[in-house]
Amino acid sequence: MTAYLTQPLKRAAQINPNGIATIDGDRRRTWAEVRDRVARAAGAIRALGIEDGDRVAILASGGDTYFELHFALPWAGAAMVLLNTRLAAAELAHIIRDSGAVALLYDDSQKALFEALGDAVDGMTIVPLGQDYERMIADTAPIPDRLRGGGEMAGIFYTGGSSGLPKGVVLTHDNLSTNAMNALNGVGYTRDSVYLHAAPMFHLTDGMSTYSLTMATGTHVFMPSFRDRLCLDLIQRHGVTHICIVPTMVEMLVNLAEKEPFDATSLRQIQFGAAPMPDATLRRAIALWPGLKFLHGWGMTELSPLGTLLPPEWRDPATAGERMKSCGQPVANEEIIIAGPDGTELPRGEVGEILVRGPMVMKEYWNMPEATAEALRGGWMHTGDAAWMDAEGFVFIVDRIKDMIITGGENVFSLEVENVLGLHPGVAQVAVVGVPDAHWGERVHAVIVPKGDAPAEAELVAFCRARIAAYKSPRSMEFRDALPLTGAGKISKKTLRDEYKARAQ
Repeated sequence: MTAYLTQPLKRAAQINPNGIATIDGDRRRTWAEVRDRVARAAGAIRALGIEDGDRVAILASGGDTYFELHFALPWAGAAMVLLNTRLAAAELAHIIRDSGAVALLYDDSQKALFEALGDAVDGMTIVPLGQDYERMIADTAPIPDRLRGGGEMAGIFYTGGSSGLPKGVVLTHDNLSTNAMNALNGVGYTRDSVYLHAAPMFHLTDGMSTYSLTMATGTHVFMPSFRDRLCLDLIQRHGVTHICIVPTMVEMLVNLAEKEPFDATSLRQIQFGAAPMPDATLRRAIALWPGLKFLHGWGMTELSPLGTLLPPEWRDPATAGERMKSCGQPVANEEIIIAGPDGTELPRGEVGEILVRGPMVMKEYWNMPEATAEALRGGWMHTGDAAWMDAEGFVFIVDRIKDMIITGGENVFSLEVENVLGLHPGVAQVAVVGVPDAHWGERVHAVIVPKGDAPAEAELVAFCRARIAAYKSPRSMEFRDALPLTGAGKISKKTLRDEYKARAQ
């Protein structure tokens, strides 16, 4: 049986034709309307000369048009290349050339970035979204679905490029469909679910709900980019029940909601990933929204992207206890082991690398056979994440292996130190990295965004040493107004490490 990404849309239009599918500003469309628009958009895409298997790039902000293209491109037989609008033009030019995209769709909000691409788009078919796109749909008859699916390429999804140039992750229809089914069951979407697309739509974390909520025939609400006030306003206005954001975004919502009243009683669940939720942020959020469930998940682009989810009975912070700090258990149809450097499984409770296998694992890295072989050696996806697993299969992430600090021969996991510092009332945000040290090899260094006036360094060191071993506590620290972020909204420790490495030279 072959899966293909257009199946959920066809079913939604069949069983819930008059249900509200999308809300974008004042515009609402039903599932029947969206299906018709997608079939017409696919016809317009084919009329541009796009053939089966061609890659088509999208450079756009979030919205209902972007949502429709998630279905229109596979309906037309094409593969998606979703461009991260936070990247520099040079990085995007590399992605366009590397992917071999033959067409580029862009919207007005990204016009300056599009123009900065220069000769990278020479020879490509260019389609401005907006009125041109609407005319294309209006003037084109709907076409039958090309029905590409199974092991065929659905898209090339580029990683954030935390080391070197971005890598293109090839995901198939089977990969993404498996992921959507796991998300549907794991998140718990139903027909009355209302999901706010607050995270960038070029990320698979958001794309996961694009397909899984469509399977449930729920309602998609859009915002062009994340802004804390707009986010809370949309939750209040449209009765949003689910949202998926990174912890830094949760903290922004908490900061605003503590100052101004917003009615967020419709919100049932905050799904978060990319980084663990700091204990202090979680406690503040619980105080604001009692009864709200918090679903921690873990994954990566190479897993389409979902790898683990907290089961429903462990999503209430009032009763979940220590397992709230885990990222849950493996999703269905997946095997996870915690392995040592030689790839053999470690006993429960020991820290090692997460290895994954199953139908959600990527097909390959595009144009990178050696990197593919290295990542998939032994039949397992080597994730680069360090974790341990308890007796019931709950996975506890401790760090990226590359973020682990080795100081005086001892291993220090930066997230453990960050969680402790995050408990201090004077700390708003923190990143802990290893910096070169002539005596220790590396020393534990904290970069802190203070909440108001900066606390004394000695006070923070004493605070840490009362809670963790002395060798884990920061030996140095620096206060800043903001921390560098990646295009995914994560704190960029690579940027910090590179900066301190350059200083040491």
